[in-house]
Amino acid sequence: MTFNSSIRYQNQRLFVDDVPVLDIQHAVNTPVYIYSQRRILQNYRAIEQAFSAMQPHIHFSMKANNSLAILRGLRQVGAGIDAVSGGEIYKAIAAGFDPSHIVFAGVGKTAADIRYALDVGIGWFNVENVQEAHLIQQLAAGMGRTHVRIALRLNPDITANTHPHIATGHGAAKFGLTAEAIRHLLDHQHEFPALTMCGLHVHIGSNLKDTTATVEAIKRARELIAPYPNVTTLNIGGGMPVAYSSDEVVPCAADFAQAIALHVDGYHLLLEPGRAIVADAGILITKVLYTKFQGGQRLVIIDASMTELIRPMLYQAHHDIVPVHHDSNVQHFPTQVHGPVCETTDVMGRDVDLPELEPDDLLAVLTVGAYGSVMSSHYNARPRPAEVLVHEDGTTWNIIRRRESWSDLVQGEM
Repeated sequence: MTFNSSIRYQNQRLFVDDVPVLDIQHAVNTPVYIYSQRRILQNYRAIEQAFSAMQPHIHFSMKANNSLAILRGLRQVGAGIDAVSGGEIYKAIAAGFDPSHIVFAGVGKTAADIRYALDVGIGWFNVENVQEAHLIQQLAAGMGRTHVRIALRLNPDITANTHPHIATGHGAAKFGLTAEAIRHLLDHQHEFPALTMCGLHVHIGSNLKDTTATVEAIKRARELIAPYPNVTTLNIGGGMPVAYSSDEVVPCAADFAQAIALHVDGYHLLLEPGRAIVADAGILITKVLYTKFQGGQRLVIIDASMTELIRPMLYQAHHDIVPVHHDSNVQHFPTQVHGPVCETTDVMGRDVDLPELEPDDLLAVLTVGAYGSVMSSHYNARPRPAEVLVHEDGTTWNIIRRRESWSDLVQGEM
């Protein structure tokens, strides 16, 4: 059974590329995130190829995964960075990115973050508030900075086909500017002598199930900036989806490229994919702690929880969960997969089709490379898990983030 070109069963054992998951688990224990660099770069190149006729600048949305090792690999193949905080800019530079290849987005940039971004010389600010534009102008002027490139983020008042918690383009969302506010800024560019308002940004949400809303948002964006010839760049954000279950069908990068090609003609194009690059390249390996039959249901308690992966609890997100040892001849049963955290909502999967399980059996939670470890927490005083990267050669691997210890939990407290 193959989940993608890098995550598959071989001789009834789960592999990441050419490395048995058991080899990593024996060395690192659980819970552990494992990523395939080969799959990450394959996904990046697929997007690059799909949009090649439009010659886009691709900026990886590092809120999806900010591992330095993963960032370095993407930098080496030409990616830039979409950052949403000063901390992300700092980490991107630590990973070796040229600041001029960093876009700074985010609805609530602080003055300190803006000042830092100006100081290091990032490539773009995506502006989401009229007051923000004035603040960037004030800080840039005070620092003697000129020609600061600005993309105004349009809220196109479009409801995307995705989960409400990750839809950003509808009128009630906190993100972006109204068309009226953007016209006002573009009509008063003389009030911002340090800024160059030469781009429009439009991102309507994440994990979009179709291309219709994206096309409509781009149409509205083009109509808005048509009277302003100095606006020569369109940043259409991310949103390209991944399949979180084996039977889910979602549009691929080529579908999005084909859908928008005619509508971005004549503009420089920026893309900000994140999930589509890293999600299906990551798995979370977890160990069964206990089993029981209770309330008419088969329950297993695992050592991974909402502190390692919060998406199922936060978004009611589905992740396929599979045994590391797969035997197709064994009977499977609907199983409730619970984490150990003291919260009723700490459920990794409901009615998961799994074989009879015993303590110390291993499970893999799939498609966790995006918004997995990056959203982890210390709730219940749980140390964060280890992370491992299987290199592009498919045979070698290393720990890219050590497992935290109890002593890490008290570092920084007075």
